[in-house]
Amino acid sequence: MRISEAASASGLNVDTIRFYEAKGLVPKVTRSSDGQRRFSQENVDWLTLLYWLRASGMPMKIMQRFAELYAQGDGTIAERKAILLDHAQRLERRRDDLDRCEDILNRKLEIYEEYLK
Repeated sequence: MRISEAASASGLNVDTIRFYEAKGLVPKVTRSSDGQRRFSQENVDWLTLLYWLRASGMPMKIMQRFAELYAQGDGTIAERKAILLDHAQRLERRRDDLDRCEDILNRKLEIYEEYLK
């Protein structure tokens, strides 16, 4: 598929896909005879993963390390899993912080509601 289709399918914009490709984050993208990128389903699945890793706050450096390990093959699965587990733990801590923040905001809103009665 073309880059615009890959963008639609993955949630990323075309410029971000080009940036990720230039940074080596995307597995080999083939080119057609006219030089245009042709994205496979594997590429789109990978781009979708990158979208969500970035959206969930994974630093670019860690994403690059993850992509390097992926390119090295199945011998790196344990290390890739560790990266994802670490990220999941960070997300859990962040989720807990956001829940506490929501509780505080709700309490403050209740106080304001009492003042406005």
